[in-house]
Amino acid sequence: MATQGYCVKCKKKVDIKNPVESLTSKGTKIAKGKCPTCGTTVCRMGGLK
Repeated sequence: MATQGYCVKCKKKVDIKNPVESLTSKGTKIAKGKCPTCGTTVCRMGGLK
């Protein structure tokens, strides 16, 4: 199953395209990638799952 996140531009849950795991400034894991529909950056707290 692909990693899902919420796209604020499309206003729906989408599968994150090319997800990469990184850290926030406070050290929390996030998964970051692009929305396949509009290309906006989509983030998901908790890293890749």
